[in-house]
Amino acid sequence: MPAVEGYCVKCKSKRDMKDAKEVEMANGRKAMKGTCSVCNTGMFKILGNKK
Repeated sequence: MPAVEGYCVKCKSKRDMKDAKEVEMANGRKAMKGTCSVCNTGMFKILGNKK
């Protein structure tokens, strides 16, 4: 699986997510949840529309 890129609010830049897992939010949308590869801060990226 290729690395998922998301925005890290602590580094204030786009970084690759480490240990990224796909999750489903309460409203049914898909998202990726992982940690920053540099500072280990939690990251969350909302993906496309629900299907």
